[in-house]
Amino acid sequence: MTNPVAAASQAQPVAQPADARPQARAPDPYAVPTDTVQLSSAAQAALQEARETPTQTDKEAGTRDLQARKPLAKETAEKAQETPAAETPHSTHVVA
Repeated sequence: MTNPVAAASQAQPVAQPADARPQARAPDPYAVPTDTVQLSSAAQAALQEARETPTQTDKEAGTRDLQARKPLAKETAEKAQETPAAETPHSTHVVA
C-alpha cells in the first residue's frame, strides 16, 4: 500500500510559459521627476511676508503690525538720507 500523504507532498515542477513572467515597464521618457516639499509654519509666514506688496505693507503698518512697520521705517530712513533737509530761514527777534 502506498502512503497518499507522501505522494501528495512531493512538489512537482511546473513549467511557466515565457509570457507569464512579469515584465518590467519601460521608463517613460517624458516623465519629469518631482519632489514634494513641506514648509514649516514659520517658513510659510516668512514666504507670505516676502511676497507682500508695498501697498499691503503700508496697510498693515497702519494697523500696528510690527513686521510691517520695520520695512516702512527703513524706507523712510533711506528717503531721508537721500534728500538733504531743507534749511529753514532764521528770523531774528529783538526783545526790547
